[in-house]
Amino acid sequence: MKNLGIKRATLYGWPNTYVFTKAMGEMLVETLKGNMSVVIVRPTIVTSTFKEPFPGWVECLRTIDSLIVAYGKGKLTCFAADLKAVFDVIPADMVVNAMLVAMVAHANQPDDIIYHVGSSVRNPVRYGNLLDYCLRYFTEKPLLNKDGNPVKVGKITMLGNMTSFHRYMFIRYLLPFKGLELANAVLCKYFQEMYLDLSSKIRTVMRLADLYQPYLFFHGIFDNMNTEKLQSAARQGGVEMDVFYFDPKMIDWEDYFMNIHFPGTIKYAFKR
Repeated sequence: MKNLGIKRATLYGWPNTYVFTKAMGEMLVETLKGNMSVVIVRPTIVTSTFKEPFPGWVECLRTIDSLIVAYGKGKLTCFAADLKAVFDVIPADMVVNAMLVAMVAHANQPDDIIYHVGSSVRNPVRYGNLLDYCLRYFTEKPLLNKDGNPVKVGKITMLGNMTSFHRYMFIRYLLPFKGLELANAVLCKYFQEMYLDLSSKIRTVMRLADLYQPYLFFHGIFDNMNTEKLQSAARQGGVEMDVFYFDPKMIDWEDYFMNIHFPGTIKYAFKR
């Protein structure tokens, strides 16, 4: 990779993402690739940019950001997850840099290879860390409700499996909600505002729990040996790794979430 003359990337756009099963993907690649090499760059959960084009840039609310914003709005008071489980995240600009370096590295080298671009091996962060960061951030910098008042957040009641989560939700919220629904109907919608607020919170929590269930109890990590070899080859080839950085080891997760990702998510995705 020596003297490849790689230039700094300035655009960080993303195409639409389509999900295939492994078998479907393999068939499609084998059918269409012909004599070309196939290089797959597979990122994990993509979060806001680490540095480029500026720290914290994110286009919309995705993956964990829905949980973060729901908590900040006071709508997430209980949830089911393994707090010791690693959630694999990587900033968007690191994914782009890995793609650029991989394209140049394999331009003239016939090869089929997969690069996992994530952090679960090199620099893991856990759900327990995320909840701690959320509590601290939104306590210090609360969101405002529709009346312009700060939203007060507190510790989330965490449940270790989905069975206990559904039981907790039924006893603590769904049964009282049914009583409120009946009283609201009998009293000509006297409790309408309370009813709508509680209904919204319950729907949000249940939707998020169903959506993230496969991830919140996932204990796998992704082998990034190929990506580490790519980094090593790039350094030896004279690539400016301070420009084309994609090593998650350089990330201080506490600083990233508290000072980059949370502020960026609120500024560029949530408020828009």
